[in-house]
Amino acid sequence: MNALNTVFYLLQFVHYTVCAGLIIIVLLQAGKSGGMAGIFGGGGSDQIFNAPSGMAFIKKLTVFMACIFIFTSLVLTKFSTRMSMMSVVDQLSNIPIAAPVEPGGGSEK
Repeated sequence: MNALNTVFYLLQFVHYTVCAGLIIIVLLQAGKSGGMAGIFGGGGSDQIFNAPSGMAFIKKLTVFMACIFIFTSLVLTKFSTRMSMMSVVDQLSNIPIAAPVEPGGGSEK
């Protein structure tokens, strides 16, 4: 395995981990109606994650993970073109398409 493959698979692991983390963090954030954060003690969960700047810690973490997600998405896209991987659109062009059938079965009376 060369170094490009190793970096690609390492970035894939980081990307999938960040995806799972983003899902969990977004579900834990309290929305207008409390969200899933209400399960862990109602509105008091925001007090645990308060940052001195006024912006909640969990919101800062969400922004940080979203930036990592975007970065890994772009880098993985660039690496996949260098590794000559085929995209889904490229794979669709290889599927044979049958000719359309005329309505009524093509027989005339």
